[in-house]
Amino acid sequence: MTTSRAAHPVPSPRPARSRSDKVTGPRIALALAGGGPLGAIYEIGALCALADNLDGLDLNRCDHYVGVSAGGFIAAGLANGITPRELCEAFIEDGKGRDHFDPAWLLKPAWAEFGSRLQRLPGLLGSALWAWGVQGKAFTNAFERLGAAMPTGVLDNEGVHQQIERLFSQPGRTNDFRQLRARLTLVATQLDTGEAAPFGKAGWDHVPISRAIQASAALPGLFPPVEIDGEHYVDGALKKTLHATVALDDGAELLLCLNPLVPFRAHAVGEHIDHIPSLVEGGFPAVMSQTFRSMIHSRLELGMKNYERLYPGSDIVLIEPDQRDAKLFTANTFSYRQRRELAEHAYQQTRKMLRERQAELAPKLARHGVTLKMASLRNPDLHLVNEPTVSAQTTLGRQLHATLDDLQRELGTTAPGR
Repeated sequence: MTTSRAAHPVPSPRPARSRSDKVTGPRIALALAGGGPLGAIYEIGALCALADNLDGLDLNRCDHYVGVSAGGFIAAGLANGITPRELCEAFIEDGKGRDHFDPAWLLKPAWAEFGSRLQRLPGLLGSALWAWGVQGKAFTNAFERLGAAMPTGVLDNEGVHQQIERLFSQPGRTNDFRQLRARLTLVATQLDTGEAAPFGKAGWDHVPISRAIQASAALPGLFPPVEIDGEHYVDGALKKTLHATVALDDGAELLLCLNPLVPFRAHAVGEHIDHIPSLVEGGFPAVMSQTFRSMIHSRLELGMKNYERLYPGSDIVLIEPDQRDAKLFTANTFSYRQRRELAEHAYQQTRKMLRERQAELAPKLARHGVTLKMASLRNPDLHLVNEPTVSAQTTLGRQLHATLDDLQRELGTTAPGR
């Protein structure tokens, strides 16, 4: 038995909302951190679990949405009336409807960036030879300037803007911050100053939502910086993990925070969850993944402590994976089949977390009219995704999925945390 997928009506166009609009009922906000495709998969699974197992919470009717990087795409979708289940259909399932979003669109080489940098090479090389041979500068100092010929990103992120622009141009949706009923803030980092850029706030809301998502997700080295109004922007996570203060400063009374990336505890004493060998066995990818996760999570922990101290009148709930969960750490998000497995896993692990933290969460949520649906949480037959039938897959599709799974088996064991 699985949950039903009833058709959802297309939301009516949203009137522009004034900053002075009166808010009735509890002010509930949602903050979504980044984490690449894996982060988006986890957040969709977790959000579906919240939608199915919390009564009194409509994730499409929150007062404020804050998103960083991949979390920005999810936050913008929710603010546009796309339900968590519809996000699952678009991003996780193999459906080809109007909302289909294929992660393969993110894997196109940044040919324009390569060409632009290559054009600089002759002049930079001549300058380096002049500095070394004529001016007598040290070889290493003279040739350091060749670094300007290296591309700032290897993948083209223009498709992010184009596909999300298409998605938000459907009837009943908008690509304009100012036309949303709810507040939406998508945070990027201004490259030349290192300051946070809160797209969606007054003064920043003229930028298309799709362009702001592209900027917020421009991870340096992977994607080129995004130019907006003559300035360049990169991933919002460089500054903070969640940027939750944006919603708390706006008066959020209940703030739900989703963070998909946590450091892995490979040797949890007395605990018998999935086990993998020492991370050093995974080589460079595993070590870097653990390093990156540890850095951003330590920053998040410090931020959460400050939130509790600075906003004592707000209830804050952090939802994130179990640090002992090897399945999420070793994930290969480019396998279609594993995307579905990971989303289901995130769904079930979030339901488990809600059950285990019932005593803590129930009174906190109740203050804002939200209750745990314990009968639903205890239902072992509740699932997120259905297994596709053989007849529903084309021969080409089955071959592609088999090839991806074979590639995962060949590479996945040597590159955990990819």
